[in-house]
Amino acid sequence: MSSRLAKPALQWHKPPLDPDPDATMNPFWSQIAHELSPYVPGEQPRITNLVKLNTNESPFGPSPLALDAMRAALADSLRLYPDPEATELREALAAHHGVKAEQVFVGNGSDEVLAHAFVALLKQPKPLLFPDVTYSFYPVWAQLFGVAFETVPLDDGMRVRIEDYWREAGSIVIANPNAPTGIALPRAEIGRLLKDRPDIPVVIDEAYVDFGGESAAPLIADHPNLLVVQTMSKSRALAGLRVGYALGDVGLIEALTRVKDSFNSYPLGRIAQAGATASLRDDTYFRETCARIIAGREAMTRELTKLGFVVLPSSTNFVFARHPAQDGAKLAAALRERAVLVRHFNKPRTAPWLRITVGTEDDTRRLIESLVDVLTDR
Repeated sequence: MSSRLAKPALQWHKPPLDPDPDATMNPFWSQIAHELSPYVPGEQPRITNLVKLNTNESPFGPSPLALDAMRAALADSLRLYPDPEATELREALAAHHGVKAEQVFVGNGSDEVLAHAFVALLKQPKPLLFPDVTYSFYPVWAQLFGVAFETVPLDDGMRVRIEDYWREAGSIVIANPNAPTGIALPRAEIGRLLKDRPDIPVVIDEAYVDFGGESAAPLIADHPNLLVVQTMSKSRALAGLRVGYALGDVGLIEALTRVKDSFNSYPLGRIAQAGATASLRDDTYFRETCARIIAGREAMTRELTKLGFVVLPSSTNFVFARHPAQDGAKLAAALRERAVLVRHFNKPRTAPWLRITVGTEDDTRRLIESLVDVLTDR
């Protein structure tokens, strides 16, 4: 393992963490429940005429083929359990990514797939490494499953530096493109990481890769320690179905399957399997909607920049932006008062920033008009 570069300061965490003081009163809770600091999902409010740009959902509907397949699945066969192996879906995913069906694992959203990976692969005697600014579910799973971890700081440009992971570790998970920053690493950088770390499991979380990133999936053939996780919630507009999957060496997939079958043997229902499989067969719709979202992201970035925002380069369906003269939390609250919802993460490094999902052209117009109103009032 190389040690030729200076190592950044790390934050060491050995679970369990301090218990939530508000969660210590109920005598029927287990010790684990008392100690958890749960993940906070994006708000799903009922607000009239809402512009909802806080949860990175697609502004466009699913493929018409997927909708037709789901309608057809609404049949008497729903009285039967679904295929626990999701065979047809796994075969379709294998064909799409150029791997074998036995190299594909599917689950109830990529969150479940990642949670299984924490148990099956990432819980090692040495600590797990992941960025200090990244998907905020990672420390929650680590706490839940008793995984010791260290966070590796992003650089001053909010970027992952592969060199910072050339240190002693038991496993690594990196979101690429990263969230909430939106910045992507080239595939070659992931290849450098894998070349340097062939001895530990490496999970690359590619929830947003279809919006401009480079998937690490082609590296699987040469790296049996690599697991690539993707979702059908974002680029295929199927967030309501909860379908996620992993690609990797057969040995890694077997580990995930062992955990799944010790937890829930039927994670995907018949309707979800039918819709997800059909979506993969509509490549034209998939590419068209991704292109529209990318164009919308660039348009939103231009408009925000005109208003004085600093916007990080994004390869996702959202942007991460801050205004040098505005408080992030107050700005998010002011937008909410105008029925425009964005995501704010109240942590030291992310407090000035807003994560804003790419919506329709009308959504972007409403966002910009509301920001002009807010900035003019201050």
